[in-house]
Amino acid sequence: MSRSLFLVLTLLSLIWGGSFFFFKILLHDFGPWTIAFLRSALGLITIVLVMALLKKPIGFRQIAWFPMARMALINTAIPWALIGFSETRVTSTMASVLNATTPLWTVLIGILFFKAASSRMQWMGMFIAFVGIILLLDVNPVSFVSVDTLGFLCMMAATCCYAIGGQLSKRLPGDLSMFQVTFGTLLSSMIGSGVIAFASESASFSSFASPDILAALAGIGVLGSGVAYILFYYLVQKGGPEIASLVTYLIPVTAFVWGYVFLNEEITWNLLAGMVLIVGGVFLTGKKARRKTEQFPQTT
Repeated sequence: MSRSLFLVLTLLSLIWGGSFFFFKILLHDFGPWTIAFLRSALGLITIVLVMALLKKPIGFRQIAWFPMARMALINTAIPWALIGFSETRVTSTMASVLNATTPLWTVLIGILFFKAASSRMQWMGMFIAFVGIILLLDVNPVSFVSVDTLGFLCMMAATCCYAIGGQLSKRLPGDLSMFQVTFGTLLSSMIGSGVIAFASESASFSSFASPDILAALAGIGVLGSGVAYILFYYLVQKGGPEIASLVTYLIPVTAFVWGYVFLNEEITWNLLAGMVLIVGGVFLTGKKARRKTEQFPQTT
């Protein structure tokens, strides 16, 4: 791997790993749906500016908007809101490790509902990751689990949404560029999450005067939902899907750093052991067939 690819990979993992930290900061002032709306809106502004600078056509009429909106809600708006709600009940590091199970659910849902082929290696990887989840939950005879159950279930629901959305993204009609897919996804997500946010949550405009809030919004919106996708597709184009997929394994590590350094979150033995088994299981599950990277990445 060249030095430039290594630097881009590290930067991308830091940005997406930091998303869980930014969620924690923003949840003090905003609800989950409002965060999803702001993240989508800032990401959309960023991608439109990039497309304008690079003179990339939007091709508004070329996009099949119903399939695009359906995919965007399942693949972006809903999981982002679920992650936000989950982080009101679990730590950012725990959320990042559970988020790493997304490729497992992608494979499983592909096998069960989309007639995808499976292999013994994939089933072995899923079993190892399942053992990692059991460790992560710290199953015991006293309290049964030491992790907040609702927070855990919300993260699992988010990863399942990512998995279904990933299958839908590969089936979008038309020969769309990655810029068009990103534009359509963020626009649809902004509208969908915005409607729910304005109907169910309230936010104070005074919150936008806080430097911490503005920095967190820039981190999760401009960087995490705008710049990050450009970096991701740079890795795909210059290094190939295999290099780009490495970010999946690095995100929990960088999220650990963000949570430990800035939020003083405790890193327990079962959290570390669970992360190792989950990431190892994900590696084995995806090792057999990385034929084609999804049009739109599912990470955080």
